[in-house]
Amino acid sequence: MEYQVPQFIEVEDKIIGPLTLKQFIYVAGGIGLCVILFVYLPILYAIMLSVPVAALAAALSFYKINGKPFIEVLEAGFNYYIGAKFFLWKREESKAAGESAAVQAAAQADAAAQSARRTPKLTRGKLSELAWSLDVSGGGEKPTS
Repeated sequence: MEYQVPQFIEVEDKIIGPLTLKQFIYVAGGIGLCVILFVYLPILYAIMLSVPVAALAAALSFYKINGKPFIEVLEAGFNYYIGAKFFLWKREESKAAGESAAVQAAAQADAAAQSARRTPKLTRGKLSELAWSLDVSGGGEKPTS
């Protein structure tokens, strides 16, 4: 017995004309709010307030950032704005107050070069021994190379 496997399950159905249900609700809400503004406010104020409302309704309906709907980006931005933030700052004490930046940079570069010299080299033999010691499913014999 064969069954049809649904494909494109992430694509929303077009319910009202070329719009999905979410898009229709955003557009209808924006239009409704603009109509209310035009009915109750003078024309100049209504135009000034309805332009951002229409832009927000259009962005919520149709605009996507990196394949994500604008409402998800708006929600993430809001959560970031109101969420707790953790700032970590580690103060570095200078050796001498009178040292110039060039002297400090040279000292840091010298320390980095010395630490690079102390780094052990990984040879093929050491790598083979390490692989053998980590091998838990092997036969238990050390390979000969």
